[in-house]
Amino acid sequence: MTDQTPHGSASDRTRWRRYLAAERAEGAVYRELAARREGEERAILLALAAAEGRHEAHWLALLGGDDAGVPRADLRTRLLASLARRFGSIFVLALAQRAEARSPYATDPDATPAMAADERIHGEVVRGLASRGRRRLAGTFRAAVFGANDGLVSNLALVLGIGATGVAPGVVLFTGIAGLLAGALSMGAGEYVSVRSQRELLEASAPDPTAREALPHLDVDANELALVYRARGMQEQEAVEHAALVVARVQAVEDAHTPTDALSVVEHDDEAVGTGLAAALSSFCFFASGALIPVLPYLFGMTGPAAIITATVLVSIALLATGATVGLLSGASPFKRAVRQLAIGLGAAAVTYVLGLAFGTSIS
Repeated sequence: MTDQTPHGSASDRTRWRRYLAAERAEGAVYRELAARREGEERAILLALAAAEGRHEAHWLALLGGDDAGVPRADLRTRLLASLARRFGSIFVLALAQRAEARSPYATDPDATPAMAADERIHGEVVRGLASRGRRRLAGTFRAAVFGANDGLVSNLALVLGIGATGVAPGVVLFTGIAGLLAGALSMGAGEYVSVRSQRELLEASAPDPTAREALPHLDVDANELALVYRARGMQEQEAVEHAALVVARVQAVEDAHTPTDALSVVEHDDEAVGTGLAAALSSFCFFASGALIPVLPYLFGMTGPAAIITATVLVSIALLATGATVGLLSGASPFKRAVRQLAIGLGAAAVTYVLGLAFGTSIS
């Protein structure tokens, strides 16, 4: 066990103070998030805050109880605390998940193995909490991100390709607006049909709610209900035992109004699918907002290379922002996702620009 004394080199004490500041800030983040939650989620977040408090006590003991000169937490942790106070959203949980994953305790000689293990488990706890929010917004968020990205890339490619041919700026502007409207309508309609179709497929696979009326009359010995569970993926012995339990319970209380999930094995996560209308509206609006950006220079009267360069810069900034947002929500590196989004978007636009140049040269 670590010798908890107020000794240590100057560099050791500086490191301990830095850890102490980080633990205090992380505990504050979890308390701020807990203040915006209820029930089980609140209890989990408060338990995480209490664990950070134990880690805080460890570093304070090494410092001999002297917390003078403790620095502010790093910028990322302070930002996390600020977001938690103001929003308490899925973004904060996703950031907290990344923060827990970066813990240096596994290689620090002054941190106990239990502390290093705590940090790894904290990351999984936060991942679980964040996954609830991700499921709630998955359908609509997917449509929003895809819509914005498609609007940015497709309309930039369209505007650059047409602009490179040397046609009049008015033609480029009209083409961009037409691409915006056509793409937004197509995306909205496509998302609506896609999500509605997915929900209809899930509903077709769900148990028939009227079938539960037969449960009180099943033969306990023959018990055809086991075949239902086997058809839905259970192993034979497990299905037989589960079916016997369900039938015995239903017949014991003579309850014909058995819950509809009595025939279910796995519940479908409708929240992750989203609704058709919400996905369509989200896709339409975000595609339109993304597709508007490449057109802005022409709307403000810019022409030629200046308009092309401005449109490319504006779209690049937007691509970096959408990529970073996806990275944050997925718990991955925002920087890597942002660069990937930028590379894909500009690569697609570059192809149409080169084609536009070639086509413009051939007709000149």
